[in-house]
Amino acid sequence: MRNNLNRFRAFWRHFPAAGAINLALIILCILLIWELISSTIDNPSRYLPSPILVALSSVDMIYKGLLPSYFGDTLIRLITGSSIGLALGIPFGLIIGINRTSADIFYPVMNFFQSVSGIAIFPIVVIWWGNSDTTVLVVILYTSFFPIAFTVLSGVREVPMQYIHAARTMGATRFQVIRDVLLPGSMPHIATGSRLSIGFAWRAVIAGEMLAGREGLGWMIFTAQDADKTSEVILGMVMIGVSWIVLDHYLLRPLEADTIERWGLVQR
Repeated sequence: MRNNLNRFRAFWRHFPAAGAINLALIILCILLIWELISSTIDNPSRYLPSPILVALSSVDMIYKGLLPSYFGDTLIRLITGSSIGLALGIPFGLIIGINRTSADIFYPVMNFFQSVSGIAIFPIVVIWWGNSDTTVLVVILYTSFFPIAFTVLSGVREVPMQYIHAARTMGATRFQVIRDVLLPGSMPHIATGSRLSIGFAWRAVIAGEMLAGREGLGWMIFTAQDADKTSEVILGMVMIGVSWIVLDHYLLRPLEADTIERWGLVQR
């Protein structure tokens, strides 16, 4: 009996569709538990609508064109803000990290700002730009810039100094040191930091839309709560979670794994 069970487990581990079947079973169990809880509470449409009601609300919002519009607005803000943050943060971390004195000076400063969330600076940004798209974009930019810059700075500090000295001995300019030594040595940190930075930006865009009142998934959840449309609140939550899982699993995680496999980790 035990041998048969072990054979089945070994077969299941190597079965090509095992992962998809396991995921489907987990989702099915969650939906059944959700449906069971919804059917046993009072006024479920207000407190915990059933999966069927949430699905129907999504069909209605798709038919009206609202859900694609909200999702598109949120995605555009995420891509714009995080792209600018990465484009500024990566070279900033490399340039600061090339000099040991400047790296030591900026390290605690960068650590401070990357620990202060974008939502914490939201009130002062609202004072400057009001409840506008610029406010949301600035919060996303801030949230994505400091994690990647701090991670790249940390990665540069881990590149062995003898590599830098060797490049300078052979006549390399500062730009060549950054391009040929620091950038390759920091690639694993850049990949990991980019994934982390985009994750923070994803949270910031949702919160920014809620607080600034700009149309998107965050705004959809906030207005649905005011209108007592709990099914739309849950629909927004599901959209946020599923979107991030797809983005992380099919883009960010493979990119990080390929980068680390290609360049390896450089340890001092």
